[in-house]
Amino acid sequence: MRTYHLETPGTVEGITLRDTPGPPDPGPHDIVVRVHAVSLNKRDLLILNGTYPLKAAPGVTPVSDGAGEVVAVGERVTRFRTGDRVTSTYFPRWLDGRISPALIDQPGVTLPGMLAEYVRLDETAAVAAPDHLTWEEAACLPCAGVTAWNALTGAEPVLPGETVLTLGTGPLALFAVQFAKTLGARVVATTSSPEKAERLKSLGADHVLNHTENPTWSAAVRELTGGRGADLVVETGGPDTIEQSVRATALYGRIALVAANSPHQATMQITTDALASSLLTMRRLFVGSRGHFEQMNRAISLHGIRPVIDRVFSYDGVHAAYRHYASGAAFGKVVIRLA
Repeated sequence: MRTYHLETPGTVEGITLRDTPGPPDPGPHDIVVRVHAVSLNKRDLLILNGTYPLKAAPGVTPVSDGAGEVVAVGERVTRFRTGDRVTSTYFPRWLDGRISPALIDQPGVTLPGMLAEYVRLDETAAVAAPDHLTWEEAACLPCAGVTAWNALTGAEPVLPGETVLTLGTGPLALFAVQFAKTLGARVVATTSSPEKAERLKSLGADHVLNHTENPTWSAAVRELTGGRGADLVVETGGPDTIEQSVRATALYGRIALVAANSPHQATMQITTDALASSLLTMRRLFVGSRGHFEQMNRAISLHGIRPVIDRVFSYDGVHAAYRHYASGAAFGKVVIRLA
């Protein structure tokens, strides 16, 4: 079978294709999955560039997010059977509850990833894919989808009628818009162009602010909410946006801090003046558990939600897919189709 490996970090040409023996045989508790599609996330670029918090295993198979069909099961497997449609999980050993350092291993960095024609997974490291989704759509869920769901429903869940603020048009922010509307919230989104604003509105955003034209957009958020501010900010901008996010948050609001990576600043900086105006709660989160994933999939199935896909590349176009994603031009997920 054909499998990609990260041989030389720092360049997309360092991701090489090998012919390897396979498909693999399942162990007693394993499933073997024929991968049909994978999707890229920001962490895949960080791993490639050697700036991810975890060090990549030598020659690791990249990419955490994938979907495919179960083609073989071990003798003690009870969760799946051949023919089932499944997706990978971001943290294979984080099943529910709180995460701990013992659970941080991840596909595509410390464990073999999904960029292979066949993969072997422990049965606990997969979830059933929603029936209405294509392979390409199902492959978009494990990282961006679960993170957005956790941001909205973990700790203090969003309530109907509350205001959710999302930043930009990255895949996570797009999922957050869709999920927030499903939960009955009012959504205010920010973006940089009229074209993207219209697409955000088509996904359900009630108001869209152009952060390029209005760099102090927190005042506009407060104006739209009658001075109250946003009940929840899904903060994906990190150092570049945290000051405005704090100023945009309601007195007892909360911020789900998803990303803290910026090419411009290395540290978060929030002025005392901004903090003095609020009693907000800030929660750092990193994707979510299998339990979060299964909850999300029930909502996706019930409401017929579909991930936003920007472009689908072939299995021979992996390098082009990475370059397109790295360009920042995508609106939605960048997907690689295997079969």
